[in-house]
Amino acid sequence: MHTFSLLVTLLLAPAALAAAQPPNVLFILIEDQGAHLGCRGTPGLKTPRMDELAVSGTLFREAFTTYPVCSPSKAGIYTGLYPHSNGLRNNTQNFPKPAAKLTDAERKNPIYVHSRLKPGCVSWVELLKQQGYYLGQSGKLHVAPVEKFPFDEYLGKGSGKELLTGFIGRAQATGKPWLFFHNMITSPHRPYRNSDEAPIGVDPQQVKLPAFLPDTPVVRKDWAEYLDGIQLADAAVGSVLDALRASGQDQNTLVICMAGDHGPAFPHGKMQPYDLALRVNFILRAPGGKAGQVSDALVSTVDFMPTLLDYAGCVPHQPTHGVSLRPLLEGKPDAKGHDVLFGEVTGQTQLGQPGMEERSIYDGRHRLILRDHRDLHRSINADSRNWATWRNRTYDETLRVKAQFPVAYRILTEMEPHRYGITLPRVELYDVKQDPDEMRNLVALPEHRDVKQRLLRQLEQWCRETHDELISSAAFKNL
Repeated sequence: MHTFSLLVTLLLAPAALAAAQPPNVLFILIEDQGAHLGCRGTPGLKTPRMDELAVSGTLFREAFTTYPVCSPSKAGIYTGLYPHSNGLRNNTQNFPKPAAKLTDAERKNPIYVHSRLKPGCVSWVELLKQQGYYLGQSGKLHVAPVEKFPFDEYLGKGSGKELLTGFIGRAQATGKPWLFFHNMITSPHRPYRNSDEAPIGVDPQQVKLPAFLPDTPVVRKDWAEYLDGIQLADAAVGSVLDALRASGQDQNTLVICMAGDHGPAFPHGKMQPYDLALRVNFILRAPGGKAGQVSDALVSTVDFMPTLLDYAGCVPHQPTHGVSLRPLLEGKPDAKGHDVLFGEVTGQTQLGQPGMEERSIYDGRHRLILRDHRDLHRSINADSRNWATWRNRTYDETLRVKAQFPVAYRILTEMEPHRYGITLPRVELYDVKQDPDEMRNLVALPEHRDVKQRLLRQLEQWCRETHDELISSAAFKNL
């Protein structure tokens, strides 16, 4: 070999070796943040660090969770499967520690025993561990059983910057690629920072309320406190990104910021099948990926598992409902997301008692919602109505001004139909592009019949193919 060729080979060898190594992964999950960001034009909101991340990678504007509450949303992230397929349809117990350290009482906890993944369902934590990754997580785990999530480190709460810095140091000592799942459990999750007691970073006069909320000073204050929580989360995201940069690992790290796991606790939000509840933010920056992309591809939490396995060079052990986002991140000309996306909410209790079933389908413009067992219980989280613990200002205020804002009052009562003696529509249809707050149900209009029938057929086929046993075949009859 010529001297020059040998020199080139020697110089390129370390770079080629580095390129062959699978990337590290920093996965940041913010809880209860809807699709609100400074770079998305949310009035009154400033998110410079998430905006900066979006500029350096890809912002997905049509990104959705599968289920608008914590544990089922996380289960979709971890398994690539919709909740009725992976089995985790309700919030379960939160035991963020190795399975060997569970107490006997924790193992026998009825909710932990019942609300869990189905036997045989595999998480990417298991697969990446087999692939040789060193794995850590912080904050809540909130999925079950713990055996399916064998992280090497469970770091609990604390400063994300300090947790990540320490974790990277320990991971580097192993010589393995690493993944750190940072679950931020504060900020946009109620209770928000109380503006009656301390200044917040958002002016209530500058915010724009969704059309389904009454426009009063109290509700403006509540919404401003929610946006303030997002700004606090943004600063925390920035500190974690600073720690990554300081480690020297940022060039070979896939960064995923999912903001958040579902939407906030307001009417039409958390535990409801509407846009505020299901639409979230995906911001990804990948080694070899394009910068400054804004994508309108339909993407979902079920896409994270195939994406992670793709970058790790790991063969899936089970079919998933998702697709790898890598072609989209790399700007491939034929890259695409999904044709339609689904959402689900069950009224089934954590111990399995039946309840109302709600399913949604979204094609990028229209959302159709189908309900079954409307005579049964519909679940609502305490933070969607409670002041004492969760400081929800909007619920009681909407009741107070119901005569002045009757539509907002109607939408609030639909969260708890049995409490208010009403029956929810069997089917709803919205043009989300023209009506982003989903205020006008188009289902009875003749000019929208073809759209309704097409989405119903697609939803019925999906329920059948994915063995959604909680939706009866009669749910699709005579519609």
